[in-house]
Amino acid sequence: MAPAVPSAMERPHFIGIGGAGMSGIAKILAQRGAKVAGSDAKESATAESLRALGATVHIGHAAEHLASDASCVVVSSAIRADNPELARAAELSVPVVHRSDALASLMTGLRSIAVAGTHGKTTTTSMLAVALTELGLDPSYAIGGDLAGPGTNARHGEGEIFVAEADESDRSFQKYDPEVAIVLNVELDHHANYASMDEIYESFETFVGKVVPGGTLVVAADQPGAVELTARVRAGSSLKVVTYGESEGADVRIHKVTPRGLTSEVTVLLDGRLLTFTVSVPGRHYAHNAVAALAAGVALGIPAHNLASALGKYTGVKRRLQLKGEAAGVQVIDSYAHHPTEMTADLEAMRGAAADSRLLVVFQPHLFSRTQELGTEMGQALALADASVVLDIYPAREDPIPGVTSELIVDAARTAGAEVTAVHDKAAVPDVIAGMAKPGDLVLTMGAGDVTDLGPQILARLSS
Repeated sequence: MAPAVPSAMERPHFIGIGGAGMSGIAKILAQRGAKVAGSDAKESATAESLRALGATVHIGHAAEHLASDASCVVVSSAIRADNPELARAAELSVPVVHRSDALASLMTGLRSIAVAGTHGKTTTTSMLAVALTELGLDPSYAIGGDLAGPGTNARHGEGEIFVAEADESDRSFQKYDPEVAIVLNVELDHHANYASMDEIYESFETFVGKVVPGGTLVVAADQPGAVELTARVRAGSSLKVVTYGESEGADVRIHKVTPRGLTSEVTVLLDGRLLTFTVSVPGRHYAHNAVAALAAGVALGIPAHNLASALGKYTGVKRRLQLKGEAAGVQVIDSYAHHPTEMTADLEAMRGAAADSRLLVVFQPHLFSRTQELGTEMGQALALADASVVLDIYPAREDPIPGVTSELIVDAARTAGAEVTAVHDKAAVPDVIAGMAKPGDLVLTMGAGDVTDLGPQILARLSS
């Protein structure tokens, strides 16, 4: 039985309640019986789903939205100090709780799995949530994206397991005390918060150091940053470490990944026995995520063959190589990838799925700081496509940086031999793609911003 709602969270008010991380916590609290309220910048399907659970959701930010009897105000690192509801909380002496602390309080008393890494967190967390649910274990979960099947990013379950996506971007993952920690990869990203790889390693070491006594670290054996983290952890603690990957010495070794169109067949060597299962998303990157999920479940004592079969029930997460539809013989697929490593992984996966067809990409860079640091690598990744359209930078929470524009990516892509077109008016993209696409082509909308809105528009334009 899951713990009751912490007293401080009985009447929470979420600023930015529609966000992926915030909405998940709000949903779980509402399902546990809390009186949830909050505000968001605009109306959304997420806001409606929260209202369906009994939450009060205001559109826009205003001081009067905060009820005088609120037990706390929940914020993420994206909430600015001048937010009027935050100012009102100070006037009323309402405690302010960071999103990560709120999530940590929900995991107290449960067997938790925290999934960390520069990329792949949402997919891996989702795979675990689906597989554990399929096995009848009724887990709770909080994910950074909506599962394609249930269509939600969070759920309160009556089982003893809680699976959570652990965000390293603002060091908030250091708040958790998991029984199993997964580290998929360790790379330099989130340049506004980390100045060097040393700072990244220190942050991940702190996260891993919070694993409860007797717990397990599941960590990639192939990715250089993860390998370095493993060496540091083994030198400084007695934590049980389980490595996975294609490397010869991996504890859970990936023996073979066989592409099957938009799915993959994965064979692993585990405890001296070969085990084969299907992953319903294409590419080696997602196969590795599935094996990480497998290793974590085994660490909790779940039989490997049961888990492998249940993992085959995973059908994807919205925005993670999600098929949006087909029109005029052209398939349109959506990808959340915004870091060069993610971009390369998804483009290689789609390259394999496309076979002899052309792969056309619509890419929207995310954040000025990320583009400034990684724009060249983003452009090089786009060389894997047959042709690309690059939009202006999606700023999200950032202010512009002088001289940093999407032209950095366009120039790098052209230098790498890519065929690329800069389009500054997002509304023009459907016409541009309609003029490029031919029957049999795959179109991939890619980025962490509102580029996802273009998929249906492109399909409608192709249909016309």
